[in-house]
Order: sequence, then C-alpha cells, then structure tokens
Amino acid sequence: MLSAGFHYTKICRPLGISKLRWTAYQSRLSSTLLDGPPITETNRAETSMKRFWKTVGMEDREEGIAITLDKRALKTPSGHTMLLPHNKRLVATLIATEWENQRIVLKPHALPMTSLASRAIDYFAEPESREVVRQSLLQYLDTDTICFYQEYPPPLVNQQETHWDPLFSWVEQISGAKIEKFTSILSNSQSEECKKKLSVIINDFNQWEMAALERAIHATKSFIIALALVKRRLNVDQASDAARVEVNSQIERWGEVEDTHDVDFHDIRRQLGSAASLLSAA
Repeated sequence: MLSAGFHYTKICRPLGISKLRWTAYQSRLSSTLLDGPPITETNRAETSMKRFWKTVGMEDREEGIAITLDKRALKTPSGHTMLLPHNKRLVATLIATEWENQRIVLKPHALPMTSLASRAIDYFAEPESREVVRQSLLQYLDTDTICFYQEYPPPLVNQQETHWDPLFSWVEQISGAKIEKFTSILSNSQSEECKKKLSVIINDFNQWEMAALERAIHATKSFIIALALVKRRLNVDQASDAARVEVNSQIERWGEVEDTHDVDFHDIRRQLGSAASLLSAA
C-alpha cells in the first residue's frame, strides 16, 4: 500500500518501527523482488523511491476512469487497475495531481488519495471484507477520544463542551444510541446495544465510505468524529479541531511548539481531507 502501507526503502528505519519488524520487512521485500509477482507501477515506485515516469494522464474507459503513467494504467499494490467510477472524476484528478507533483524523489506522505483509493479497491470492494472491518472499527467506541472527559483545566473543559457535546446529541438523534462518557481510561466500554445501533448506521456503507471511515478513525482515534465526517455532520476543519481538543487547549495555555504542533496540525488535515475528498461525487 501507499502512504499507510508505503514503506521507506533504502533509507534509515522510520521512527516507531521496531528493528525486528523493519528487518523482517526488508527481508520480505527482497524476497518479493527476486521471487514474487511482476512489480506494478506503485510497487516499482516503492522500490526505487524515484520518479520513473514522464507524463501523468487520465483515461476514460467504459468501466471507469484510469490514471495513467506514460499512458500505462496505474495499478494498486495488489495489482488491480486503479479505476475510479465516472462520478468520482474529482478523486481521479486528485490522484493524478499527486503523481504529477512527485518531482524527483518520491514522497509517500504526499500520496494520501492514492493510498486511500487503493485501500478501497483492494480491500473494500467485497461485502465480506467490509463486514470484517466494520466489526473491527466498532471496537474503537470503547476508547473513543471524545468519550473521555476531564474536569480541569478550564481551557480543556471549554474545548470539550464546544466540540464534543454537540456530537453526543447528534449521534443519539440519528441512531438512538446512548454514548457513555468516562473520566478514566481503565475498564470502560460502551454497551453492546450502543454498538449494534451504530452498526446499523454504517451497515450499508459502500467501499468508498468504509475506506474513508477507516482512515478518519485512525487519524482522529474517534469513531464518532469519523462518522460525523463521513455523514457530513462535520467538515475537515471541524473534525480536526474535535480530535485535537487536548492539544489545542495546551496551545491556548502554553503556546505552540514549532515542528510538533504545526506538523500534527497539517498531518491530520491531510488525512481527513483525503477521506472527505474520497466521498466526493463530482
């Protein structure tokens, strides 16, 4: 995969990846290059980390819109042709733009739409796969960011009331689910009845909605914020602010830490922006 699964090759081990896991990955990559299936354009880019194409284009086909590199259709890491429905021309344009903007050295973090569309095509096309992920994502309710309130300091309390309280009312209104609030992270979980009611809401999500929901949950650590983004209850900025309540309250009290708070600010908006854009039908 690109982005979330787009690995750094021939450079130092990324922060947060154990040495054992990194060594295993490098070994697996070497094996794939020697004995594995033909390398797709995306996998080729992953291996070389350099731009190997001259032109990027879009090709209208009967079955959808293909993104092309030197007139060859871009493929997902699993080898599927990356075809976007005709009503997702904006998404196709954004993916093509991502590849056009890779000037010399490939920058995996700059391919959020490509990685997200790949995830939707490779994994969420089948109902069975969507069901597996749906059950997994519902478990995030037990550790949902917005379910853990603090009573101090005042700036944090104000942020919680502004960004979180309306979401509780909204969820209860659309699903009838009663979301519990906690003040401790120990031994807390939402009721099975609550999960079942929210499961009904996402039961009919298509592959694009499921991919967007999954990314937004991973970015915000919140099922509820992600659901509100996918259901268009929140825009990208609002969802980001809701996910960064604690950080924003710290910035309000102590000021911003350069190269930390600002990096996080742009990263979460990039992830949420790609999720929101994937849902576009234009």
